[in-house]
Amino acid sequence: MAGLETMLERIRQALGHSAAPGSSRSEPARFPPLPPDSIMPPIPPERLLAKFEEEMGKVGGDCHRASTRPELDYLVQTLLAGCGATEVVLSRNPLLAELDLAARLSDRGVVVSSYGRDAVDQASGPGGGRDLKAAEAAFRARCFSAGAGITGADFALAESGSLVLTSSTEGSQLASLAPPVHIALYRRRHLVAYLEQVLAALPLGLGPGDAGAGRAVVFITGPSRTADIEQVLIRGVHGPRQVHAILVEDACLA
Repeated sequence: MAGLETMLERIRQALGHSAAPGSSRSEPARFPPLPPDSIMPPIPPERLLAKFEEEMGKVGGDCHRASTRPELDYLVQTLLAGCGATEVVLSRNPLLAELDLAARLSDRGVVVSSYGRDAVDQASGPGGGRDLKAAEAAFRARCFSAGAGITGADFALAESGSLVLTSSTEGSQLASLAPPVHIALYRRRHLVAYLEQVLAALPLGLGPGDAGAGRAVVFITGPSRTADIEQVLIRGVHGPRQVHAILVEDACLA
């Protein structure tokens, strides 16, 4: 744990940031503020959403907001129709379950595959280990055949317009990486200003009883892009061609 704190302190010093007295990694809702003379200009709390959307737009991502459940349903359906996706894969992020997204999409004729407790429950009992491996393999295959993947997000990072996803929350990260279109749902409480705040809040699994962030933490900053020796930019070679972030307001869960 001392090594982790040393690393984070070096990052703070390099960026000109300082941790707030009494801040704790076990309280991810409390993020250390920046001093007035920081190298990076402070982002006021009321500017977090606008800054995130602005930066995400710069890297080719698309931002949306849903204030009500019908508005969210219409928005998701429009995005899926726009890319011709009739089959989608869902991560196990709790927000998707709260929204009952799998059932609502299925009712509209979309073929849905979810990574969640269902596969584990079905795999319990004799030979369950083999059944679980088969279920995971089937989900992986569907990720590569689906037209879109829908996930949540652990953080929406304002300074770079990045989505931060952990495998402990999402399950299989393929839902965000394999389909040509990635749709991420997030809430206002997921907005953070700076990278060091994400690093301080991530459960890295270094202490006793710390479940950790899982095997992978993925920072998604816009669609996948690559260029050949002639500097011809191509999207979607190593990941989604489109990335959409949808702010889910509290009224959508009422």
